[in-house]
Amino acid sequence: MASTLPDPHPGAGPTPADGAASAARAAERAGVEAHGIDHIPESERRGRPRELFSVWAAANVNYLSLVVGGALVLMGLSLWQALVVIVVGNLFWLLTGLLAVPGPVAGAPSEVVTRALYGVRGNRVNNAVTGWLISVCYFALNLAAAATAAFSLVDRAGLPVTTGVKAAVVVLIAAVTLAIGVYGHAAIVRLYPTITLVLSAVFAVVGVAVLRHTDFGYTPGQPPTGTDLWATVAAGTALIASGPLSYTTSADFSRYLPRATPAKAVAGWTALGGFVPSVLVCGIGACAATAVDMNDPESSLQTLLPGWFRPVFLLALVLGTVALNALTSYSAGLALQAVGLRIRRTLSVLVDGAVAVSLTLYALLVSDFLDAVGDVLQLTVLLLGPGTAVYATDILLRRGRYDGPALADESPGGPFWYTGGVNRAGALALVAGVTASALSVDSVYTGPVAAALGGADLALPAGMAVASGTYALLSARLRQAAARAGRLPEQP
Repeated sequence: MASTLPDPHPGAGPTPADGAASAARAAERAGVEAHGIDHIPESERRGRPRELFSVWAAANVNYLSLVVGGALVLMGLSLWQALVVIVVGNLFWLLTGLLAVPGPVAGAPSEVVTRALYGVRGNRVNNAVTGWLISVCYFALNLAAAATAAFSLVDRAGLPVTTGVKAAVVVLIAAVTLAIGVYGHAAIVRLYPTITLVLSAVFAVVGVAVLRHTDFGYTPGQPPTGTDLWATVAAGTALIASGPLSYTTSADFSRYLPRATPAKAVAGWTALGGFVPSVLVCGIGACAATAVDMNDPESSLQTLLPGWFRPVFLLALVLGTVALNALTSYSAGLALQAVGLRIRRTLSVLVDGAVAVSLTLYALLVSDFLDAVGDVLQLTVLLLGPGTAVYATDILLRRGRYDGPALADESPGGPFWYTGGVNRAGALALVAGVTASALSVDSVYTGPVAAALGGADLALPAGMAVASGTYALLSARLRQAAARAGRLPEQP
């Protein structure tokens, strides 16, 4: 039984199960995407791979990229060291591009494609944690960042920034974000080219202003050396890489492309759309850290800008976060369906938004909850790194070949049920990778491997290498065992 319901045309009568495709087309005419995690038939495919560039560019010209770039200098790196780390860390967008390849082939989102990795039941657990929970936490953090900029706009307008006003601002920003997520894929593809141009123009002005004050010969007063330097570089690379690694759902936005779309084009435009703006905006943040205090980036950056431009800058911060969070809410909605809930995609997006808004309001108005969430998200690399490695390895082993209708089959007799609904190769590889990461991390806590290496955080490379190697090895062994038993499973 498919864990999704089609969204019918407003005002239409009941839609029978065999009329799901007709309901999807009717809803599309109304402007709302009807499909969720169900298979997209070839007759409804459209678009060109270059559209993916603006989808990812709009989401990565944002405030958090500025903050992360500045954080590298605050960690003790020189400007040029920070810029090198920014480029290296953002090379992980190549993996995000690779993970988008199954979308057109399978006509399914990442949340369904990963059934090939973990099995139907195992994938539900995977989506509950790495898909839904982490996405909602990111949504809350990003929403809080946007709200902070919006509070400054309210204050500049001469209005009192009271608790009630703060709550109203958070709800308003979330409403705009969720509207894009509810309207879905077509709305994202249509809106994001314009958003990309607007944000690029604003951040170009910011970049010029920052470069005029940048100290290109900047070095910290007490720069790290030896082991400490390598530990800082490793931590900084992991921090930058956590951005592209958080987008294991890139097939969500490529699945409407025609099946025959070249894989290289899908991967290339996705990776380029994330890499270019991330490098440039993170670089601006690093340059700014040589001139102003990036512990308070919003206020500090405004001192470098003309007075008339400061409200424009604040609005851009809000717009960039809306673009980023719309993608997050969209994928979180699909993840909630993939967990196994019989819920329409439009409703699942709203549920995710309600949870994220609640977390944000509690964080901003009641406690320092976001500090705790921030610590938790520092550890997401423990999950996202190995998870990305297993997914990428599966794509390479299968050479990008996935059967969309077969992936939609959740029955015990289906090809991706494996053993008891779990693919042992994927589950064990993920556990092994996460264990290796946990032993090598130096973030909220220090693992024994990191401690033995003087605090060098090797969680990212260790977790990814172990997960990838384990998955390749176990997949080969399970396939050999199945061949000896006279059956050929859906294994790479």
